[in-house]
Amino acid sequence: MEVMDMTEKERADTKMATLYEIRLMITNGDKKEYTADEIVELLDKIAMAKDQK
Repeated sequence: MEVMDMTEKERADTKMATLYEIRLMITNGDKKEYTADEIVELLDKIAMAKDQK
């Protein structure tokens, strides 16, 4: 499904699911503090995984 074909509800749900994925990656990781570069790396991993779907 392309973004253009999504309803506002679907966009909001996708946004919240992505934020939750980030939260889980951070809270389940071994580290307690992250640099900006490490957070960007996590975001890149999520973006790449979503492109594979």
